[in-house]
Amino acid sequence: MEHIRRSLRDNPWTRWSILVLVAFVQAANYYFYDALSPLKRFLEEHFAFTNTDFGLFVSAYSIPNIFLLMCIWGGIILDRLGIRRTGFLFVLLMAAGAMVTAYGSSTFYVNGGPGYSLMGSFLPAYSPELKMMLLGRFLFGLGAETSIVVISKIIVKWFKGKELAMAFGFKIGIARSGSWAAFYFSPTLANALPHWSWAIWLAALLLIMALLAFLIYTMADARIDRQQLQGNLITQKDRFRMQDMVQLVTNRSFIFVTLLCMTFYSAVFPFQSFAPDFFLNRFGFTPEMSGKIASLLSVGTAIFTPLAGMFIDRKGRSATVMVAGSLMILGIHLCFAWTFVSPYILMILLGIAFSMVPAAMWPSVAKIVDEKRIGTAYGTMFAIQNLGLWAFPLLIGIVLDGTNPGITPAMVASGSASYDYTWAILMLAGLGLLGLLFAILLKREDRKSGYRLELPSGQSGTKR
Repeated sequence: MEHIRRSLRDNPWTRWSILVLVAFVQAANYYFYDALSPLKRFLEEHFAFTNTDFGLFVSAYSIPNIFLLMCIWGGIILDRLGIRRTGFLFVLLMAAGAMVTAYGSSTFYVNGGPGYSLMGSFLPAYSPELKMMLLGRFLFGLGAETSIVVISKIIVKWFKGKELAMAFGFKIGIARSGSWAAFYFSPTLANALPHWSWAIWLAALLLIMALLAFLIYTMADARIDRQQLQGNLITQKDRFRMQDMVQLVTNRSFIFVTLLCMTFYSAVFPFQSFAPDFFLNRFGFTPEMSGKIASLLSVGTAIFTPLAGMFIDRKGRSATVMVAGSLMILGIHLCFAWTFVSPYILMILLGIAFSMVPAAMWPSVAKIVDEKRIGTAYGTMFAIQNLGLWAFPLLIGIVLDGTNPGITPAMVASGSASYDYTWAILMLAGLGLLGLLFAILLKREDRKSGYRLELPSGQSGTKR
């Protein structure tokens, strides 16, 4: 019986093959999330998007996870129904949302395809193209965030007590390669293909492939569950109960790591969405070159996150690493706002900082929270994170329009004017400062709570 149980989870080849498979699902997610950022100029030229329109489009991703609390419900559903059914549902929603978004940009829709008249019949201040793409972005966000929660639980399931931080690091690194590819290739594809919107269709196709990859994973998941049941490893007391939520939200360490998650990601992801346009306006680069520079963040993350995870597995210091990464984010945004330091250097440094905090943060949650609550814990973190991912892209757009009066998308497209991003970047620097504060509070609380975040991953997170 022990031999059967060890044949999957304890087999390194199987364990790491599973990681690559589910990391591809997240990489496809990230590719689609970022694929339209380097296409902002195309949206301005063809659909007359303003900065506020684009910020609204980016923010629509997070609406279901804030106002419907979908990440929290998704985490609870995950802990109750398991990985296979929950994962399939939300990866399917993610793929469907991508297809709707691509349809909203297509010539077929723009020329009066199904739904165009309906979308034009209300809220006339917003174009039918924007409204259909907002619907797609909403559906994509409805599935995408909970799918990441599912993948995070998969990693804990297969790697807890083993190379957990390294596994999270490799998963994040592979996933960030999707972001790199989006920024690097999306504007090039838009110019090379017969119509620029085909670049969005190709991004949606990747999510169909991700759905197929998840279906392949479910076969391995079913097998390992059978082995655990045979070994009596799943008992009634291990199942999630609603009262477990109270213990979760009253845990000070969990509160601090969740607030760090929100402020840290809000200082990076919204910036990344606007980064190609920032480089285009600040430095005068072409859309293709701006996209390639923005992709350097993901290159740095893909390289350094696995290394950071390896360091944490062997040496620990998770809380210290989170403090250092948060301090770097603050300094980098101040440099973007007030200096003309090479964007190549700053984006690579931002990638390193963006490697350090996630590589330390996500494995730390597995020390702070019991495994039976891990889906709900990650879901709650993603829900709070999405509050920032909803608010700050929209705020960046509003700040840009408010601090650049009289400048229109047509003027920027013609090269007769450019947007000043200073105040928008300083707002993100303020988030970096808050993230640093929460990281320091988490490190101080760890000395009291005894979760041992400063110890290597293999050492128990049980309180002293």
